[in-house]
Amino acid sequence: MKRFYLFCNAGMSTSLLASKMQKTADANKLPIEIKAFSDSQMGDIVNEFNPEVILLGPQVKHLYEKVSERYGQDHLVAVIDSTDYGNMDGERVLKKAMKMYKESKGK
Repeated sequence: MKRFYLFCNAGMSTSLLASKMQKTADANKLPIEIKAFSDSQMGDIVNEFNPEVILLGPQVKHLYEKVSERYGQDHLVAVIDSTDYGNMDGERVLKKAMKMYKESKGK
């Protein structure tokens, strides 16, 4: 099972998006676990669960460089599109994340 984990300030609004993404993954029988966490938990979560994809909410996009430097060698790191996030479009965010993940594995 692949892990796509979302991180934002408190993990609250991102939890709703993660839930919608998980419903889409489940409906399409995709072996992906999607969860949301506070960015303050990132180090512990990444070290313990080793997610394939780290998605940052738009409100913490300023962390992208730091997170990429720290985890980018072993994990795909991306910022969620603010429009998709605002619309809580779980299906679209999941499709984009899957596309990025597949492209990164093709290298």
